[in-house]
Amino acid sequence: MVEEAAPAHGVSPACRALSVSRAGVYRRRRRLREPVAVPRHSPPARAYALEERRQILEVVNSERFRDSSVRQIVFTCQDEGLYLASPRTVYRMLERVGARGERRNHLIHPVYPRPELLATRPNQVWSWDITKLLTFQKWTYLYLYVLLDIFSRYVVGWLLAHAESATLASELIAESCRKQGISPGQLTAHADRGSSMRSRTVAQLLSDLGVEKTHSRPHVSNDNPFSEAQFKTLKYRPEFPGRFGSIQDGRVFGQRFFSWYNNEHHHSGIAYLTPAQMHYGRAQEILDARHRVITAAALQHPERFVHGLPKRIEAPSAVWINPPAGPKPLRQRQDLPPETTAIVTSVSH
Repeated sequence: MVEEAAPAHGVSPACRALSVSRAGVYRRRRRLREPVAVPRHSPPARAYALEERRQILEVVNSERFRDSSVRQIVFTCQDEGLYLASPRTVYRMLERVGARGERRNHLIHPVYPRPELLATRPNQVWSWDITKLLTFQKWTYLYLYVLLDIFSRYVVGWLLAHAESATLASELIAESCRKQGISPGQLTAHADRGSSMRSRTVAQLLSDLGVEKTHSRPHVSNDNPFSEAQFKTLKYRPEFPGRFGSIQDGRVFGQRFFSWYNNEHHHSGIAYLTPAQMHYGRAQEILDARHRVITAAALQHPERFVHGLPKRIEAPSAVWINPPAGPKPLRQRQDLPPETTAIVTSVSH
């Protein structure tokens, strides 16, 4: 046994220097040297005996109650004249044996496929959705239906109504298909999982028109990004009123907004062309004119273009909703033929 080294100074001078009680020092030393006595408590008189706990757990875990919650078991047994314990006590018994989990057999939801849609020309994939617009009357909304071509970002149809209705949605889709000259097998209509989108009325109409339909996964807004981005553009416009006094006010605003959006809004996702230019095949002509203008400026003032002649900007040749996983495709460059590359655009505005 190794003896403790004698202190260099006595306890009393050290306590006076530190202003500490000498009795307190000895008391703390004694507590550190004495073994800690663990108090032994007898179980309370109201505690359940081991055999009683075993019997209760046998009832709770029986074949009859395997899909029932603890409270259902307790009160069912009371209806039959048998008192087990309080629900909280049964929960503690289950927790002690590591069985306090979900007991009921829940329905397993199906795995929804991830939509992967590709558009390489206008009127190939439409995205549509419905958004609510506030009015000055509490709990009263206007419902805006919008059909958007994802390749050109062109709004091919819109409708403002007092309610969300599958019949109104069907009429809008049918009229938009007629105006755009959609033939059977040409178009895919993509939407989220709202009641109107999944209604039998809309499904039968799309089937009659030869239009394929797809839906987003539940609670995944990224599966319908183009409609969501278009609604954000609408609601963040400076002239957006926030609330509408009547449906007539909303329709007047919609006529102005969608005319601007289709014909004047230079969209960043389509090389800053307007949706109408992209939708009706004027993109190449306008980009050629832009390139001639900037090339002429570079030749006139080469000192202002320190990186040489500007490269040609191309419009997207392919637009995806959820592109397949894998290496990112190359972007078109001036020195590569168009058929060797494909552009996957984002949804920025």
